[in-house]
Parts: sequence; structure tokens; C-alpha cells
Amino acid sequence: MPYRIKRYYGYIIATIVALTLPFITIGGNHIFLLSFDKKQLHLMGTAFDMQELYMMPFLLMLLFIGIFAVTAVGGRAFCGWACPQTIFRVVYRDLIETKLLGLRKRIKNKQKDPDYSKKENQIKRIVGILIWSVLALIAAADFLWFFVPPEDFFQYIQHPGDHTIMIGMLLGVAAFLIYDVVFLKEDFCIYVCPYSRVQSVLYDEDTLQAIYTPSRGGEIYNENHEKLVFKQKDLDKEKYDCTACESCVTVCPTHIDIRKGTQLECINCLECVDACTTVMGKLGKESLVQWSSTNEIFNNKKTKILRAKTYMYIVALIAILVGLVAMGGTKEYMLLNVNKTTQIYKIKENNEVVNNYLMLFQNTEPKKHTYKLEIIGEYKGKIEIQRFKELTLRPGKMAKKVVVLSTKERLVKNSTKDTPLTVMIKAYAVDEPDRVFVLRKTAFIYPRTDKLK
Repeated sequence: MPYRIKRYYGYIIATIVALTLPFITIGGNHIFLLSFDKKQLHLMGTAFDMQELYMMPFLLMLLFIGIFAVTAVGGRAFCGWACPQTIFRVVYRDLIETKLLGLRKRIKNKQKDPDYSKKENQIKRIVGILIWSVLALIAAADFLWFFVPPEDFFQYIQHPGDHTIMIGMLLGVAAFLIYDVVFLKEDFCIYVCPYSRVQSVLYDEDTLQAIYTPSRGGEIYNENHEKLVFKQKDLDKEKYDCTACESCVTVCPTHIDIRKGTQLECINCLECVDACTTVMGKLGKESLVQWSSTNEIFNNKKTKILRAKTYMYIVALIAILVGLVAMGGTKEYMLLNVNKTTQIYKIKENNEVVNNYLMLFQNTEPKKHTYKLEIIGEYKGKIEIQRFKELTLRPGKMAKKVVVLSTKERLVKNSTKDTPLTVMIKAYAVDEPDRVFVLRKTAFIYPRTDKLK
């Protein structure tokens, strides 16, 4: 099966995943959602609030190191096989322009642009842009669904006047996709995307990439990248197999000649491999362009997929995953901020010492909870909670409460200074106390003995 067809299957799978993932929820939470509206990060069905965004660095490291690892092993496989830019270009160029409208005669000729001087082609181009504009709006909406959940998105879009920023983002992303795919084209991959500049640092002699075999096909370019062979007659037919048909050149979406060697413009789509395989197959010979490594083509060594570099990437990715799981394990299912008021303490009758606190509660769960407080640890039974019995909050809601801690016991005997005591407070949901709870340490200031009666 040609690599092009395999890529199409990959594109279909990637599209299905991208379109369905925002709609999948676990316990009311999304698989992945970074909501600036709700100030939440959803990851694998677990919701993390802004105070818990320490997860984001791990996700970014996982993304970038993962792409670097793929590049070290398979070159720019991500660009050719999974990048949205490449998928969008294939949809517009190969499907819309070539298959639907017939603007291009063949998928295999990507170098020759349609003749837009003809009125018929001009009309077809406008139709093609309109078709892509609809798809661009869907792609833009899909992009936004990872930041605005679909259930909110479809409500907001019914009242565009109240959600101008979201509508502006939707139209802005769609407009960029239209300009990018229709006019900028593969120049985005060559000049705009920084990934092409990074790849040369990540490659080594075992990196898999599209490589031309000059020992079998002949040297087409010299060391100064000047072209030596234009037609088959320029080559020794008995010694070299290249037919100079340039099928590998005309099929390249980034307009390069793979026979020149490794180039940053190559996105590893392997279209050139398919083209040469077809031509050489008719001659009963093996393709001159293969998805292989420098070691295998030039040094006659077997490609090592598992090597020191890949082991390092594997260790790094495992370490990041372990950190991500460990951090995710500390997830709190409610939020509680404890702040002491400006009054340090107050002494009432019978030497009762009182400390006041301002506590901010937030329900981060998708259902209503009723919360209670209790003192645990060393001062349980010695310090009591006053002016707070319970608090009920709906999903996503928060509330501030003044909470008073008091004691009538002689906790400290210090005649020189006031003593801060570390008190552990537990807040929990009445219906799920073992799962929905948080522990907070706070300072209880106890006065020096000469202030007591």
C-alpha cells in the first residue's frame, strides 16, 4: 500500500479523534479542556482549578519532548502524518481542487498550479475557497472546543452579541486557516514553522527519513548543490538506475528535489518514495528513494531504532508521566483559602482567646455539596470552631465566611511574647467526607501570660 494512502487513513483517524474528543466526558469532566471562562483544566476526566495549574508544565514538556522523540526516530513524521497544516493542505489541494473541482489534473503533480487565467478555473477557485471556508469554520470551532466546552459553545453562539470575544476568535482562526491553506500553502512549513529549523539538531545517522540512494541512482547534484543531471542521457545507464523522470520532484508538496539530500523543507510525507517506487517498480527494480537512515544508505549499517538517544527520550517521558500522575494524585476536590483577619487575637471573659479568620470556599465539583469544618491533630478538643456550622455551595460557586476559633484552655505559658500555634483545619463535604476534603494549616495566636487574668 502506498504511503500516501496510509497517510490518508492516518488523517481520517486524526480528524475523527479531534472532532469527537471535545464531546467525551467522564463524570461530567472532559478528556482535555483548558477553560479560561471557568478557570479550569480538565485532564482525563479530572477537573483542576487555576490554583492547580502546576500540571501545565508537565503537559507542555510531554508534548514537546514527545515530538522531539518522534523526530529523532522518524524525522518530521509528525509534519507529514499528523500536523493539521498538512492535513488541511491535503484536503484543499488533493480533495477539493483535484478530485472535486478538477482544477489540478493529477494528485501526483503538485508543482504545477492551475491556470487561473481561464474564467472557468476562476469560478472553480471561488467555489473551492467557499467550500474550504465552511470546513475552516468547523476546524476553528473544533479548536475552540478545547478552550470553550461544546455545551457552552453552542449556547454562546446563539447570543453572539454577548460573546463577541469568542465569535471574534472563531472568525479570526477561520480567516487565518483560509489565508494559510489557500494562499500561504506550504510556505508556512518552510518559512513560518520553527520546527523545520529545530529538526537538524534532532537528527542523527539513525533517524528515519526520505533518502535518495546516489550509489544506485547516480549523483544528481554536486557538493555546491549545482544540478548535474537533467536527462537520463547525462547518466551512465549501465551503472545507474535513475531515469531522470523527476516524478519524485513533481510530487513534492514543498517543491524540493529529494535527490539533493536532507533539506529542512522535507516534511517526511514520503510522496517521493511512492513516486519512485511506482517508476522503478515498472522496471522491476527497488525504489531509489526510501524511508531509511543515513547509516543504512551510506554506511551500510543497520538502522538502530533503540539507541542511546531514544533511551534518554524514553526515560525523560516516563519521568514526566510519573510526575504528572504524582501531581494529579494530589488533586483536591474543593478549594479553601484561609486568611487571618487584621485583629491578631481577642481575650474575652474567663480568659477565652479568640482568633478570627476569613475563609474562601469553592465547590469545584459538578454537583452540589454541603461543607463542614473540624479541628484535627494536636489541638483537637482544645480549640473550638465558632460561628460556622455548615455551608452549601452549588457547582463552581464560591463563598466567603468569617470563622472564629476559640479556646478556654491554657495552651502556652510564655510571659515574654505571644505564641503562634499551628492548627490543622479539615474542611469536608458531608455527603463524601472521604473523597472531598482539604487540610489547611493556619496560625492561632495565643497571648503571653501577663495579658491573661
